[in-house]
Amino acid sequence: AHLAALVLARGGSKGIPLKNIKLLAGVPLVGWVLRAAADAGVFHSIWVSTDHDEIEKVAKQFGAQVHRRSPEVSQDSSTSLEAIREFLNHHHEVDIVGNIQATSPCLHPSDLIKVADMIQKEGFDSVFSVVRRHQFRWSEVKKGENKMTEPQNLNPAKRYRRQDWPGELYENGSFYFARRQLIEKGYLQGGKMAYYEMRAEHSVDIDIDIDWPIAEQRVLSFGYFGKEPLKEVKLLVCSIDGCLTNGRIYVTEDRKEMVCYDYRDIVGIDLLKKRGIQVRLISDRDCSKTLSAMQLGCTAKVSATNKLEVLEQWQKDMGLSWKEVSYLGNEESDVECLKKAGMSGVPADACVVAQKAAGYICKSNGGCGAVREFAEHIFLLLEKVNSSRKQ
Repeated sequence: AHLAALVLARGGSKGIPLKNIKLLAGVPLVGWVLRAAADAGVFHSIWVSTDHDEIEKVAKQFGAQVHRRSPEVSQDSSTSLEAIREFLNHHHEVDIVGNIQATSPCLHPSDLIKVADMIQKEGFDSVFSVVRRHQFRWSEVKKGENKMTEPQNLNPAKRYRRQDWPGELYENGSFYFARRQLIEKGYLQGGKMAYYEMRAEHSVDIDIDIDWPIAEQRVLSFGYFGKEPLKEVKLLVCSIDGCLTNGRIYVTEDRKEMVCYDYRDIVGIDLLKKRGIQVRLISDRDCSKTLSAMQLGCTAKVSATNKLEVLEQWQKDMGLSWKEVSYLGNEESDVECLKKAGMSGVPADACVVAQKAAGYICKSNGGCGAVREFAEHIFLLLEKVNSSRKQ
């Protein structure tokens, strides 16, 4: 049976404009679930249903196919079921749809693998995600009503301790898997039906702006970052022009060159060094005089015609795995290095091909704090590594 992952991501959003592609911890929101779906390896095809050109570009960047939904199912009042049924009307090869919510960035491939088995091997017609909550519920009393609230799931005279109460299961909206026959009848849940309980720390849903900073911290702590486990970073290689500087070169009347850099980035380099991370600089032009003037105390390679060869040589000389190497670049000449490094980033104003190759897109432009921001991103991920070791 053809199992398709389908992410619904229309352009309109009342809470956060273009929410589905807004950067969350350096990755477009929809990118987190597309990465998890691809690495699960259980889907015959992965789709994004959208009505927006920019969302289509991001979807393709993460390897998904795109279904351009019609205006009829792209309204504020349109339901997920309507959009899924339209998708099935255009894709007769699909037998089972795994509808994955774009706003659930802590989804892991392991969850999707288990749910696919429930559908394909255990014969369920529909499976949906839930999370366990330990919350006491009370009946609502509307303004003007002459009555008292009533307990819904507790006895106030004998309140449960958390450890003595199993809690209740709530839909968390992370995903809904269902067979075509069920969807065509107008249901996402039905037939031989089951729930899949997700871990509470993986149950993150973003709806309004206030959720965003909280979700970023949750993703950095509990998100899925790829098939290989994160490792301690030992080396950061930074492209000079456009990352450490803003890429502009000022020429005086006597033909001397001047560049501009941000002191915050110098602080970022110092912080990396204090954490035991070696920082090396690279440029495809000869800027040795500029580097000498900046007095950064970093090993540098200028006039590098092939940045990847330089990076590979440094990696071998230091005896590092690629997971221990991080790279900050911004141009086409950095793309192969960005792909190789275990942790990669680009400034906000990097070229499009570099952004596509990077794992993290800074909010800051080159020469305006991007190095410091990427350093802080590295520190946050290293905290995740250390936390995993302790566990």
